[in-house]
Amino acid sequence: MIKSARLTAFETLYKIFYDNAYSNIALDKALSDIDGEKAFVSALVYGVVERKITLDYFIDKYVSSKLKPKIRIILRLGAYQLLFMDKVPSSAAINESVNLVKEIKQDYYSKMVNAVLHKIDNDRKFPDDLSVEYSVPKNLISMWSKQYSLETVKSFLPYINGRPPVFAVANTLYVDADELSYELLSENVDCEVTGELVKINSGFDLNKLKSFKNGLFHIEDMSCYECVKAMNVCENDLVLDLCAAPGGKTFTIAEMMNNTGKIYALDLYKNRVNLIKKGAERLGLTSVITDVNDATVFNSELPKFDKVLCDVPCSGFGIIRRKPEVRYKELDSIKDLPETQLAILENGAKYLKENGMLIYSTCTLNKKENEQVTSAFLNNDKDFKLKYEKTCFPSENGGDGFYHAVMSR
Repeated sequence: MIKSARLTAFETLYKIFYDNAYSNIALDKALSDIDGEKAFVSALVYGVVERKITLDYFIDKYVSSKLKPKIRIILRLGAYQLLFMDKVPSSAAINESVNLVKEIKQDYYSKMVNAVLHKIDNDRKFPDDLSVEYSVPKNLISMWSKQYSLETVKSFLPYINGRPPVFAVANTLYVDADELSYELLSENVDCEVTGELVKINSGFDLNKLKSFKNGLFHIEDMSCYECVKAMNVCENDLVLDLCAAPGGKTFTIAEMMNNTGKIYALDLYKNRVNLIKKGAERLGLTSVITDVNDATVFNSELPKFDKVLCDVPCSGFGIIRRKPEVRYKELDSIKDLPETQLAILENGAKYLKENGMLIYSTCTLNKKENEQVTSAFLNNDKDFKLKYEKTCFPSENGGDGFYHAVMSR
């Protein structure tokens, strides 16, 4: 039996919401099991995950009793198609949702699903509520507003849902941004040069692109790229990337150094280190040295470095549009992160030469993990001075939410 796209999306969403599966892993597995409509399944899964609060607001307006998990997922799927997928006719969104109820042997609920979705279709009135409008928990909006101001939050909320921009970094050993753009366009990938990067505007399959196989580029967010630029690496530098996987910053560093010097790209897990190693080999970056290493524990076998990058594990609140379920994390679940982040930063400083440069970065928007960790480090170690720090907020054609601080010894 060939599964329908909506049934595949339904089963994937159940794993995400009720089995705590990661959206990207669950979706990749689901897509590997079907032949067609992969883009539609992806849009449904990511769309329902990122718009869950909005969808539940509309569903709960018209359902008074407690819903079975499977029926709530079907209603979310139907409501998402009605409210956010203009190319899906209302009749198809409703009828296919009713068919899905029958397909999973829950016929008893078919009339209710039909009635609720018709009411949502006739409603479509969004309340004046940022949490509902952008599907972000109230406590996260409150935290952001206190830390960055309500006006700042309102300025970036429109860009945390939907398809994020994708940027390619030209491997300058072989091509510059203009030449990479030409190569991608010749492979029917719509793109444009944006500063030193190439912004990709169309869908693509990396593994089928000749330019990717030949090592002409790697994918990296614009905000991450800015962080690496701030390191101001020079040819023949000795650089440590302490939490390097999946390797994007390592590759950019190596290319900016013209494949001279050495970059030690370390990470805690062997499979993640292998990802870096394969990427470096594809790009022809012989200056990259990979190894398994615990960033919180001092490794006396490592040399002293000119530059040390501590891109630490974080809550990920800056990359919500890439990992939509991150927004639903309980804030209490991340309260211990700053302690680990500070430990990594303090350990990273031990590998630095005199007059070296220390860079601390995260892909989150949370001052407790960002400015406050930097401040705690500087208070504890008077040998270091802050050169500058920067917070990037999500934007339509720009990078993700990101923080980096540059310190010198």
